[in-house]
Amino acid sequence: MHTVAARAGVSIASASRVLNGIGGSPETIRKVRAAAAEVGYVPNAIARSLQSQRTGLVALAVEDIGNPVYVEMMRAIEAVVASSGRQLLVHATGGRIDNETALLRRLANRYVDGMIVSPIRVTDDHLTALVDSPVPVVVVGQLGADAAVDNVRTDSRHGVALAVDHLVGTGRRRIGFVNGPLDTVPGAARDAGFRAALLQHGIPLDEDLIEVGDFQYAAGRAATERLLARTDPDALVCANDLIAVGALHALLAAGRRVPQDVAVVGMDDTELARMMFPQLSSVSLGSAERGRRAAELLLQRIADPTLPPRREQVPPSLAIRASSGVTPPAPRPAGPPTTHPSSEGVTS
Repeated sequence: MHTVAARAGVSIASASRVLNGIGGSPETIRKVRAAAAEVGYVPNAIARSLQSQRTGLVALAVEDIGNPVYVEMMRAIEAVVASSGRQLLVHATGGRIDNETALLRRLANRYVDGMIVSPIRVTDDHLTALVDSPVPVVVVGQLGADAAVDNVRTDSRHGVALAVDHLVGTGRRRIGFVNGPLDTVPGAARDAGFRAALLQHGIPLDEDLIEVGDFQYAAGRAATERLLARTDPDALVCANDLIAVGALHALLAAGRRVPQDVAVVGMDDTELARMMFPQLSSVSLGSAERGRRAAELLLQRIADPTLPPRREQVPPSLAIRASSGVTPPAPRPAGPPTTHPSSEGVTS
C-alpha cells in the first residue's frame, strides 16, 4: 500500500480508499489503479473481510436453478446486489429440506453477508434455522404470520382464481388442473385456490379433472396424459409454465387443438410462455419483482440489523395469449364416444 501510494503520488489513505472500492476523484482512481497494476498489487480479500466483518458475497438458495421462474428472480436479485458492490452466489437445493437447513446453517456462519432463500417446503427446522441465522436472511415465499423474518410473497391462490375466472368467461366448464406436489407450499396453495374458484362459479368439483405430478416439464406431460386417459376437459390450468408446456405437448400428441378443443393457462409467466406456439396464457406471480424487493430488503437489513421484520406482497396478474384466447369450445360432432390415442411411444 505504501508503494502504491508513493508511485501514484497520493496519500496512503487515498490509495486505501481506491483499492477498497470506497472511491475518490477520477484522477486519483486512475493514478492509484495504474500504480497498483505496475507493482502487481492485489487486495487480500480474506484479510479485508476479517477486518470489516464483510465478505462482499450474498447467497441465493432456490429449488432448481434451471427453472425459468428462478432465472428471472436471480437476474433481478443480481442487479440489485451488484449495484451495492457485492457478488451473488447461487445454490440449488433440489427442494430437499435437509439441504436447505444445512445450507442456512453453513453459509450463515459468516461465509456470506446475507442470504435470500425461496423454499417450496417450510418446516419448523426451516424456521429455527432462519431465526437463529447470524447473518440477515430474506425469504421469498409464504411464511406464517408470526415468523420474525423479512418476507416477500405473492398470492398464488388468487392467481389460480384469475385463470379460472378467465376460462369460465370464455365458456369453459370442464376445467382441469395439473398441479405439483401437494406437500409443497405452492402446490397446496394452488390446489386450494382452484377448488375455491370452482365453488365461486358454481362448478361442481370433479376429482377426475385434477392431476398431481411435479413442477417439471416431463412430470407435467405425464400428468396431463393420465388426465386425458380418463376424462375430457375443455380447459387446463397448470401450476407453472413448465407443467403447461408439458400439457401442450400431451394435448398435441392426443390430437387436441389448443385452444379450440382445450384452452391452457400456465403460471409464472416466464419467457417460456412467450416462446411456445401457440403462445401460452399465464398468470404472472411477479418473480422478478419479488426478487428485486427481496434483494432491497436484504441490503437494508445488512445496513441496519435492528429493523423490525418486514413483509411485502406482490399481486398476481394474468397475461392472456393464444393458448386460451377468447374462442369458446368448438362443438363436438355427433358420433361414437371419443377415444384417446395411446401415449405409448411418446417421449415424456
